[in-house]
Amino acid sequence: MKMKKDKSVIIWLLSGCVLVFIMVVVGGITRLTNSGLSMTDWHLVTDTFPPMTEAKWNAAFEEYKKFPEYQKINIHNDFQLSDYKFIYFWEWFHRFIGRIIGLVFIIPFIYFLIKKRIDKSTLNKCFVLLGMGALQGFFGWFMVKSGLVDNPDVSHFRLALHLTFAFITFAYTLWVALDLIYPERKEIILPLRKLARITLVVLLIQIIYGGFVAGLNAGLIHNHWPLMSDGEFFHESVVLEKDSWLLRFTEGKSGVQFIHRTMAYFVVALILILYFKSKKYILSAQQQKGLNALLVIVLIQFALGVFTLINGVPLWLGLTHQIMAFFLLTAMTFTLHRLSK
Repeated sequence: MKMKKDKSVIIWLLSGCVLVFIMVVVGGITRLTNSGLSMTDWHLVTDTFPPMTEAKWNAAFEEYKKFPEYQKINIHNDFQLSDYKFIYFWEWFHRFIGRIIGLVFIIPFIYFLIKKRIDKSTLNKCFVLLGMGALQGFFGWFMVKSGLVDNPDVSHFRLALHLTFAFITFAYTLWVALDLIYPERKEIILPLRKLARITLVVLLIQIIYGGFVAGLNAGLIHNHWPLMSDGEFFHESVVLEKDSWLLRFTEGKSGVQFIHRTMAYFVVALILILYFKSKKYILSAQQQKGLNALLVIVLIQFALGVFTLINGVPLWLGLTHQIMAFFLLTAMTFTLHRLSK
């Protein structure tokens, strides 16, 4: 009976998950096409739609020319209004989806609140989601702003923050929906839950480093596998850098790539251990399906990572790799939920 009662709320939450997924995909396209700095200001209402006249397009383009990306890069590339319209579209579309997410969350939320369709526990979680959505919007502008001052690139730290928080928001929304889909509580398998939690933490660190790699364009160097170059597992450029070891592995391209490619082995190993360790226990159908999906997706994601690297991060492979990371987090969240509840 609870499933029937909460069905509309569940659909609402899962719709939010789908929209966050779409927004991250569009965000990936925006980043890979270097479109993220095309809109140099942010207004809640006035830039909801792109310029509608040629005069307004020219005005937007002239404003864009005042900023580092045009002055230091595109001015030398015969960059025309048609080129500007292309990059503007992706950044505008990314922000537009963010607005749609806000409306899709707030309007049904108010309706469910008035109709008393949300229980107290879910209501508290929805308030958390509301705060997370607002914070994500701030992180997005905080990221863009870093590329509008002197350096025509956004901070890779801010990019990783924006990207990772989107993943976390998605995972938490899915978790809240799963609480409603599976209201029953079963005996928890503590060893598996503990290992799944550790795996999730390592996966999130890997996602953070994926953001670092993207922000620094660190995937465009050392395009070899399994070694970083001929005969080198640990590239000499990391050792030769004069910065501290912390900076080498958080700001240096070689160091960041080394962490990301090495962390992938740990993610795969942990999921393999979780999968084979689960064979010792009697699992429910949902638990087994989650583990099966987790195993298949992590192997596909690992292979995609390798192909993306050795091919120099072409747009379609880079985007597919990011999408598969989303599927991996989805499977991880579902599996942990089923092992926890």
